[in-house]
Amino acid sequence: RLFAHWEAVASTHRVSLPRDMAGPIAQMARHSQAREPVPYVPLSQHGKCEEAAYEERRYPAGKWACVTKGEPLYEQSISMSFMKLMRYICKENSVGCYLGMTVPVLNEIHLTKDETELEREVVTAYYLPGEFQQNPPVPMDPEIHITERAPLQVLTRVFYGMTTEETILREIRLFWELLGSTDTVLRETYIVASYENPSIPQRRNEIWFIRRA
Repeated sequence: RLFAHWEAVASTHRVSLPRDMAGPIAQMARHSQAREPVPYVPLSQHGKCEEAAYEERRYPAGKWACVTKGEPLYEQSISMSFMKLMRYICKENSVGCYLGMTVPVLNEIHLTKDETELEREVVTAYYLPGEFQQNPPVPMDPEIHITERAPLQVLTRVFYGMTTEETILREIRLFWELLGSTDTVLRETYIVASYENPSIPQRRNEIWFIRRA
């Protein structure tokens, strides 16, 4: 039943779910309560009408497992990348065991020059749990690269639901309206942070604007 549910979700992303994903899906479901947050330092909160509209945070340098895909649709790229990362997390690694899930999973995106569309290439990144930061298990999949990502300062804003090119572009536009004119953040590169697995319909996401170094 669990596999059938994920299969239905994958079809909404226009991706077919291979049978060999049944094991990783079952394992993820078993460990769904134990998710390690990616460490960060909160810097400030900015409200509007007594609500926290967005937050500023600093993320330290750390090791991430990354997959780059450039499928026709954003949802296809992130689905295919996340399936590869799930296999790595669940068993296909040099220690041969379940590594543990961390949140959020990051999807780094780039806008075209006119800022009306996403570039096809998306980098999906999974933060290695604390116990593996010093010595990351080697992926069996050659498309997964372990990368040391530099410290990052971001402005973050929450949104809920599915992430498609349309919803992401809308969230970027809304965040710019909120911020107003500023040249302290990048305009061409953004991050979509996902906190829940793709089978949850009203899942929590954030759009991250990256502070210029």
